[in-house]
Amino acid sequence: MPRIGVYVCHCGLNIAGVVDVEKVTEYAEKLQDVIVAKHYVYMCSETGQRMVKEDIKAHNLDRIVIATCSPRMHEETFRRTVAEAGLNPYLLEIVNLREHVSWVHSEEPEKATEKAKDLVKMGVARVKLLQPLEKRRVSVEKNVLVVGGGIAGIQASLDLADAGFRVYLVEKAPSIGGRMAQLDKTFPTLDCSACILTPKMVDAARHPNIILLTNSEVTNVSGFVGNYEVSIVKKPRYVDEEKCVGCELCTQVCPVKVPDKFNEGLSQTHAISIYSPYAVPKIAIINPNHCLRLKYDKDVCGKCLEACEAKAINFEQQPEEFRLKVGAIILAVGAEIFDASKMPELRYKQCKNVVSNIEFERILNASGPTKGEIINPQNGAVPKTLVFVQCVGSRDKRFHEHCCRVGCMTTLKQAILVRERLGENVKIYVCFNDMRAFGKGYDEFYRRARELDIDFVAGLPSDIRSAPEGSLYFDVYDKGTNKLLEIKPDLIVLASGMVPNTDLEKLSALFHVSRSNDGFLLEAHPKLRPLESLTAGIFIAGSCQGPKDIPDTVAQASGAAAKVIDLLAKDVIELEPLTAVIDKNLCSGCQICEPICPFLAIETKTEIVEGTEKAKAKVIEAMCQGCGLCVSACPTKAIKMQHYTDEQFLAQVKACCSERR
Repeated sequence: MPRIGVYVCHCGLNIAGVVDVEKVTEYAEKLQDVIVAKHYVYMCSETGQRMVKEDIKAHNLDRIVIATCSPRMHEETFRRTVAEAGLNPYLLEIVNLREHVSWVHSEEPEKATEKAKDLVKMGVARVKLLQPLEKRRVSVEKNVLVVGGGIAGIQASLDLADAGFRVYLVEKAPSIGGRMAQLDKTFPTLDCSACILTPKMVDAARHPNIILLTNSEVTNVSGFVGNYEVSIVKKPRYVDEEKCVGCELCTQVCPVKVPDKFNEGLSQTHAISIYSPYAVPKIAIINPNHCLRLKYDKDVCGKCLEACEAKAINFEQQPEEFRLKVGAIILAVGAEIFDASKMPELRYKQCKNVVSNIEFERILNASGPTKGEIINPQNGAVPKTLVFVQCVGSRDKRFHEHCCRVGCMTTLKQAILVRERLGENVKIYVCFNDMRAFGKGYDEFYRRARELDIDFVAGLPSDIRSAPEGSLYFDVYDKGTNKLLEIKPDLIVLASGMVPNTDLEKLSALFHVSRSNDGFLLEAHPKLRPLESLTAGIFIAGSCQGPKDIPDTVAQASGAAAKVIDLLAKDVIELEPLTAVIDKNLCSGCQICEPICPFLAIETKTEIVEGTEKAKAKVIEAMCQGCGLCVSACPTKAIKMQHYTDEQFLAQVKACCSERR
């Protein structure tokens, strides 16, 4: 018969403030096969863990139930504890009394206590049926894939490469650099963004351990932690990267002009161009949607072909596919800027003198469309009144409820730069919800802005109106002065929030990485595992996990790289044994499970059974992630999940439904 120990955690007052843990412990003592039942203030503490280990040895316990917080928090902690005492780590059941009881029934302590008793009883019923399992050991590929060439991807790649790992850095744009490359200055120090970024871009391109794949996208991912197989398609530039010297002679003769994406459409470039003034690699690219020769006929145009002295133009170039084996993956695909045209009351895209904060960055930049001169895009005049409008698309239930975290500081930076460049005669307003200056040196930066005679209006305009001649005006209620103000600006800058990348839905499915309610990639645990996804071996860095500024992005990128280094430093790694198993006697070979598996971990093969060929499903253990989809789909109940069997769950249900002892 099993010998079970039950331990109820107070979790300070998180549990004990609602649940009567002493009554729950007394109830657990009376359950069949329970040898020991105890409660302690913090079971996860060194003292609490020592208590469990001593009891396992003293009472010869072979099953442990710990009623505490979410298993996401401390299940691995307690598995190590029981293993150190000589017990198989999978003969452990975690009962969640915090999230499932005390936090959701805080106003009903008596009912919460009764529910806690039921959950402990269910945990005891399940732990009796648990089986000892052993982790699998697999060899490790020492290569790493980094997806996204912004500052997060660059920093992670450099850290990994310096540690001796080969890194494949994949960027869908023609150049690395990401959003940071578009910025003029960085807050709160007002350093030149390009001066900080471009040396790292060059270092990444020149590092012998980094293979740079720009204008490329990941198309398929299979395998498992330590052994991922990745397919990457490199789209044609129609320019030979080995021959192009970046002289830009081709761009000077191209007759086709198109909106410049790097300058947010505020200026024009050509159908053949170099992506940005500090592109890495500095190689021209032809836009097939606008090139006359590619779009219509090879005889229509060929001016770039004639102008290129290096003979680098190649209109016959085709997509290239690469297949790589990597041990780990870092996703650093960044975020996007909210499209303010979804808020027609702000007149974005309707009036040229209403711009987004990223467009204003390009206006401020010396390499931008106006060479750094602050002018009204509508008439080219120097504005006399500027208004910055905060929280556009963020902290708004209609669009995104989260704070973009960088909007306030970006506006302060831009307002300070306007004051410095245009002098005291320009009137500057900042319309805000709250000014959030949370980082190092940020509050001092806020005070600096206030000292520069910038007017802060505690309110947001509900509607921006335009006069027939194109001038703007709006009313805004200032909560600070209790007055309704009418403002007539020459230029309005919208602090558009950071929102999830439009590619995240596709990337989430491709890499089997979950997303949180706000649409960003979901970390394994917000406090204890903020750099890891729920898929082993795949890590996240930068604003694809949530809005963040450059310092936090760089810190997270280096942290993710450190996690990968720790993972791949070993020659072999251990995999969880929580996989699906198939009873071939019950398997009908229907193949329903095969297409359902998101990890491609099931294959159907023909076998000889009693002299007859029959199709039977087989689980590729190394690839199985234990999601359980195949179990729920199998019509003959031939598939079971180790550690999560029907019998174990039914035992819990029966325990809950039976009369409490």
